[in-house]
Amino acid sequence: MRRLILTLVVALATGVTAATSALADSTTTTSTTTQVTTTTLRHVRVAPLTGLADPTAISKRRSALTIKIDNTWLAHPQYGIDQADVVYEEIVEGGITRLAAIFNSHLPTKVGPVRSVRRTDKEIVYPIGGLFAFSGGAAYAVSTIESAPVKLFQQSNAGAAMFRDPSRPPPHNLFANALEIMAQGGKVHVPPALFTYVPRSSAPLGAPVGSFSVNFLAGYATSYQWNPTTKSWARSIFGRLDVSAPGVQLSPTNVIVMNVNYIGGVGVEGSQAQLTGSGPVEVFTDGRLEKGRWFRSAVGKPTAYRSANGKVIALRPGQTWVELLATGETVSVYPPKK
Repeated sequence: MRRLILTLVVALATGVTAATSALADSTTTTSTTTQVTTTTLRHVRVAPLTGLADPTAISKRRSALTIKIDNTWLAHPQYGIDQADVVYEEIVEGGITRLAAIFNSHLPTKVGPVRSVRRTDKEIVYPIGGLFAFSGGAAYAVSTIESAPVKLFQQSNAGAAMFRDPSRPPPHNLFANALEIMAQGGKVHVPPALFTYVPRSSAPLGAPVGSFSVNFLAGYATSYQWNPTTKSWARSIFGRLDVSAPGVQLSPTNVIVMNVNYIGGVGVEGSQAQLTGSGPVEVFTDGRLEKGRWFRSAVGKPTAYRSANGKVIALRPGQTWVELLATGETVSVYPPKK
């Protein structure tokens, strides 16, 4: 009798345990009184330098590639810039501007024209490392980039990955194949995120803006017009729309204007943008402007952007341009047209 009772107790306990386990393993269980639903959240992969969805995680399997690009009127129209994740615009000698375009999500087969390195480039690439392609430069500038954590590519060591276009006049005819350079990059150094991004559902912040001008001197002022259809800023330079050689309008999602000190003087040969410390910043995203300050504690750290009340200024996912405007130069902001 005792054995029979013991057997029944064990069977009953086993049945309860099995039922409980079945409930735990089920995503949806319905009884006469309650319904329990368990939702499994999926992790969305995003590219580190754009915040855009990257379902194949390709951006996490390769380094960042920074390419120095000519920005004189003789270099226009340019190739490949519309496919960059991030573009920095810096002042060099004579007050002209050059571009440092960073590629990770996309690798176009023709980028350029490629031009020479400057001291500021070390400050730009140090937090992300990876690869750096350029066309040479003064000895002091080359030695500066050699101290950054990047693998260097010039025409002398890039092989077929850098080539001349005979239809362009030199020195504005050197181009880079980003795909082939990345293939020669060696060990992968996945870049960290440079910006904070908002969820797509979040409301826009800041004052509405129709257009604005970044008033670089020496004829290199650039302007941006908000396009509510593409939700991006159509870029112009030299008094006309900035359109790539294949006919793509350059139109970044975000534009960050940093006021920075150029050590050695603005437009002076050998000068360098000081990108550590802090300074005023204007961030244009969502057709709006947020003002604040930028902060960077060390050359190896990404820059932080904060509003007047100390909150992080977040961007919409997409391409970002960073304008390194000299202290004393101005930004002109215009309201939306009614």
